[in-house]
Amino acid sequence: MKISIPEFKFDELFAKRMDEQDPLNKFRSQFQIPEINAKECLYFTGNSLGLMPKKAKEAVDTELNDWGTWGVEGHFHAKHPWFSYHELLTENLATLSGSKNHEVVAMNGLTANLHFLFASFYRPTAKRFKIICEKKAFPSDQYMLESQAIHHGLKPSDVIIEIGPREGQQLIGHEDIYKAIEKHGDELALVFIGGVNYYSGQLFDMKSITSHAHSVGALAGFDLAHAFGNVELALHDWEVDFAAWCSYKYLNSGPGSISGVFINEKHGLDPDTPRLSGWWGYDKKKRFLMDDGFQAIPGAEGWQLSNAPILSMAVHRVALDLHCSASMHELRKKSILLTSYLEFIFKELNNADSIIKFEIITPEEIEQRGSQLSVIVVGGGKDIFDALSNEGVVADWREPNVIRLAPVPIYNSFSDVFKFGQLLKKIIL
Repeated sequence: MKISIPEFKFDELFAKRMDEQDPLNKFRSQFQIPEINAKECLYFTGNSLGLMPKKAKEAVDTELNDWGTWGVEGHFHAKHPWFSYHELLTENLATLSGSKNHEVVAMNGLTANLHFLFASFYRPTAKRFKIICEKKAFPSDQYMLESQAIHHGLKPSDVIIEIGPREGQQLIGHEDIYKAIEKHGDELALVFIGGVNYYSGQLFDMKSITSHAHSVGALAGFDLAHAFGNVELALHDWEVDFAAWCSYKYLNSGPGSISGVFINEKHGLDPDTPRLSGWWGYDKKKRFLMDDGFQAIPGAEGWQLSNAPILSMAVHRVALDLHCSASMHELRKKSILLTSYLEFIFKELNNADSIIKFEIITPEEIEQRGSQLSVIVVGGGKDIFDALSNEGVVADWREPNVIRLAPVPIYNSFSDVFKFGQLLKKIIL
């Protein structure tokens, strides 16, 4: 995305002017911002848990009231019938993922969904059994991959090929991923990468990775936990085979809320694609006949197992509506400006007369990062993070010396970023 970066100033009036000109500034008031010491905190952890939409309570209360009013009949007579509730999410999920409606569905939790997807798309043979992934992926992904190898009677060390940064570097080179794909091509079953690395904030070129995987006869799948609702996606056009994501980070759908999956139509519309089956993925017209023999709903819906968790989906629906109303394209534009302003402030502080310096390990190129900067505290440690916390900054600390900050465009402001810089300046001087 090409965007004009203004001449930033570490100045309160500049930040206020940026907020006044921000077309998305109105969305901030639709979220509940926590208070610390009787004032709004500076919340920069949307990459771990997004803030609560104010309409979340109303949405949940609607379903609770219908439960009380209708009991089991709420499946068909509630204001939003539970029998088809997940269908209310489909169009927005398709919009945010760059997919067709029949390629997405909301269901289960993230790691559970990855296991279900691997049941379909990791089918190791004597020849093709290896999986390429990023080094220092989120631990749950690592555990999932290890257990998948063991489940198939294989040794994880024989299956998993981790691609990490070169010595002395913090980021993974795309060329190293492509070389590994080419090197292991005949033995490669899957390339499985996090769309955005949770630790560094590096955004991977999913289109190119998918193309390289397909060139050697392998499939390509992605964990989009840190990408969905953060960056623009075009999963269908990129020809991605499968993906899964959570909804409680950038999507602001509540702690542990519902996950979602993408299954490319070339797999999802093929009834012979193997899967673990459950009754909610069964042909809707015949579901309640309780017949033997699974008949899948065409598309991603055919991977559903259990009936929908309505209370979490109610919040998810509110959050998705907000994101699509704001537009992912506009959110991405503001995200670039916010992270660039935060980067500018760190560079300004590096010029201050302090022994504390900051090294940003997230890519400098705006095309290779989302709404996150991961920063090494040089000359200091967790004491800097703790001091920020005491001042009402909610950020994230990762051992041994990294602060992760996510200026989320749907509710964070340029004034938030300026105030953070002011507090950090006070702490290090």
